[in-house]
Amino acid sequence: MSSENGDNDDPELFRKAAHGARPLKQDRRGPHRTRRKPVPQQRLRDEQEVVASLLSDEYQPDLETGEELLFVRGGLQQRVLRKFRRGQFTIEAELDLHGYTVPEAREALSQFLREVTLAGKRCVRIIHGKGLGAAGKLPVLKVKVNAWLRQKDAVLAFCSARPQDGGTGAVYVLLKRG
Repeated sequence: MSSENGDNDDPELFRKAAHGARPLKQDRRGPHRTRRKPVPQQRLRDEQEVVASLLSDEYQPDLETGEELLFVRGGLQQRVLRKFRRGQFTIEAELDLHGYTVPEAREALSQFLREVTLAGKRCVRIIHGKGLGAAGKLPVLKVKVNAWLRQKDAVLAFCSARPQDGGTGAVYVLLKRG
């Protein structure tokens, strides 16, 4: 029974038109689409917060201007440490902190370590200066770099550089492999 105005809503008409049709089998699988991996936004924010908190100013050992720095995490082979302290590793990247304020230096160091770690660098040099131009002739950035590097898990060891590479005004840093 279709209406006069061309309306085809009659169920009987539909049954007649669909007579003999069979339903399609459904395997309950949608079309294949490769899904992008989700970006863990909260985890990234948490990691950035941890890095910022780890590079804190809480720990401040007393250092003299000419004092050598040395830090080694447990488990590093003596042979590797000896070669490292002698400057026998290739310096793959360098960060010069001359002229930086403490907050600028902390951010630059954090960013630098993040980049070189992601790039798979093994040995880098950080120039912090000897503090000779600072008020009171105290090595402010040297003390801070010493503390910050100790707090980074990616750092296996660091030591003052050889005289030709900056001496007590720079450190070699040995990083964990990716």
